[in-house]
Amino acid sequence: MTAVAVQGPGTVPLLTRAASAEWLRLRSVRSTWWCLLAAAAAVLGIGVGTALDEADMAEASGSTASAVLAGEYGLMIGQFALLVLVLLAVTQEYASGSIGPTLQWTPRRGVLLTARVTVPVLVATVAGVLLAVAADVVAVVVEPSLTFSGGDLADSVGGIAAVLLAGGALAVGTGLLLRSTAGALAAVFLLQLVLPALLPAFGVRWMADLGELLPGSAAIWTLLGEPEMSAGQATTLLVGWSAAALAAGGWSLLRRDAG
Repeated sequence: MTAVAVQGPGTVPLLTRAASAEWLRLRSVRSTWWCLLAAAAAVLGIGVGTALDEADMAEASGSTASAVLAGEYGLMIGQFALLVLVLLAVTQEYASGSIGPTLQWTPRRGVLLTARVTVPVLVATVAGVLLAVAADVVAVVVEPSLTFSGGDLADSVGGIAAVLLAGGALAVGTGLLLRSTAGALAAVFLLQLVLPALLPAFGVRWMADLGELLPGSAAIWTLLGEPEMSAGQATTLLVGWSAAALAAGGWSLLRRDAG
């Protein structure tokens, strides 16, 4: 009797299926839409309001302000709703126990990892960029004195996309490593928002220096030019933290048991 070798699907078809499953799972849960709604409210509300304030101050001083400030300031807060979306996408199955069946359906964990990183991060990034551009447009419609050029918009969109990609990768890695929505959420908020703002406030030099090494400080610099650092330093921090988080989270998914 001759044994017949059965060849499984290739990597590309399997990755396509896994990505489609991730996209279906992401768009079919209510938490995704609530996160997008919260992000829209934050980016449009805070961003447009801040841009109008900047326009008033610029008019008083005889200068002009750019409408892209709306998207940049709005995203400083709105990004956290998008990071919650990413975190829920990678941690909910650990909470519900459905990670076991998922690993049975997609036993090649490297393929699952690629899909699980790519889909939620791209969704959050695209949503954030679109919301930021919408905030810019609304701001210039409401206040025509704001300047709005293609060059400013391109620079702003590039920075916003970089911040969202890096923050999303950090969130995915942290979620896969900790396997807890609450724990990963606390860690990401500390690194992205709380510690970069809190540590310099103590007035201690080493705390301020430590705060400038966190990913949140690099994100703030990329969007608003603060605190003082170079573009190379900001890029290194964003890429370094994201790569480290993905390496740790990827190891957790690839090597640890599902439980």
